Amino acid sequence: MKSFAAVAGLMAVSAVASAAEGANPYGIDALWNQGDVVARTVLIILLIMSASTWYVGIVKLLEQRRLLKHGRNLLESTGVELQQKAVAENDDVLFTAVAVAGIEAAKEHKGELAQRVDLNTWVAMAISDAVDSAGHHMQSGLSVVATIGSTAPFVGLFGTVWGIYHALTAIGIAGQASIDKVAGPVGEALIMTAIGLAVAVPAVLGYNWLVRRNKLVLDMVRVVAGRLHAGLLASPAK
Repeated sequence: MKSFAAVAGLMAVSAVASAAEGANPYGIDALWNQGDVVARTVLIILLIMSASTWYVGIVKLLEQRRLLKHGRNLLESTGVELQQKAVAENDDVLFTAVAVAGIEAAKEHKGELAQRVDLNTWVAMAISDAVDSAGHHMQSGLSVVATIGSTAPFVGLFGTVWGIYHALTAIGIAGQASIDKVAGPVGEALIMTAIGLAVAVPAVLGYNWLVRRNKLVLDMVRVVAGRLHAGLLASPAK
């Protein structure tokens, strides 16, 4: 009975709190319903920014996890086996691209080319270009997160300035600075600031985290590329 009474009491408190929140005339619902076109546009922009940040972050995180798993699998092999496994990964922009670039360069090294450029230099150039392309691919999407992290606070600040402008307009129309005239616009300004920070902080933290994980992936790509290079020099015909 005591447990039931405690649960009932918690439910009652929650219901009261929910009712009080629903009746709040200065909340987000009131901001949307009472806001003008500019305020709603700012909210929509911040919502799009937040959704873009989470979408890019989740997609990049899944990609990085997959590539790190592939890299660890490849590093368990050497020589021809490493070449075969790298090609079998079927990842056109990273490990497979590096392996294919090295193998094709070794196949092309014949005739006059072989007389002018040694195998080591030719394969190293091809693999280096493939590693650089892999680095450019891994950076895709991060510019979006970085841009959101740097601009979201200013978008929220614009909403803040717009809310303060409404507050000053309300004071000028009423002729006096009463609480009921300025509470709504000032609350709108504070909410805009909070939303802008709520969008920017995850974007900045996510960007730094994804960049660090990108470095781990690229370091693994370079290690695999070095082993592929050595294997191709040891057995170019294969």
